[in-house]
Amino acid sequence: MKQEESFLTMCLYFTSNRFARKMTRIAEEAFKELDIAPSYAYVILLIKNNSGITQQELCSKLSIAPSTSTRFIKKLEGEGLIKRKTRWKTTHFNLSDKGELFSKDVEHALSDLRKQVVTIFGEKNADNLAMYLTDLSEIIKEKG
Repeated sequence: MKQEESFLTMCLYFTSNRFARKMTRIAEEAFKELDIAPSYAYVILLIKNNSGITQQELCSKLSIAPSTSTRFIKKLEGEGLIKRKTRWKTTHFNLSDKGELFSKDVEHALSDLRKQVVTIFGEKNADNLAMYLTDLSEIIKEKG
């Protein structure tokens, strides 16, 4: 590596974004058959695993802005995959029957994604990297 390019490898911003772009391509390929972006798939799984979840809880768990979650919710509602129920001033989300069926395909695609990642990095490296990135994300969340 050239000396003048070492700033790229030592820059956390650059390296993390380069890694994220490559991981995004792998994830998009894993969900391609379902014709759904990975982000939407994770919303479906969060709603499945957290029946009655609120938009605020979704935003917190996914680390996304309310406007982003609104876009996700509108699309998934439009496709008949999720339904909302408002109690007082709070809206709760659940999967529709169609969403429940679709979530099984999403889980299968996620399993395939996991297999691809493990094939690339090895199980221990994949697990350690995921845990390390989660820990660092929490540090940024607390300090940012």
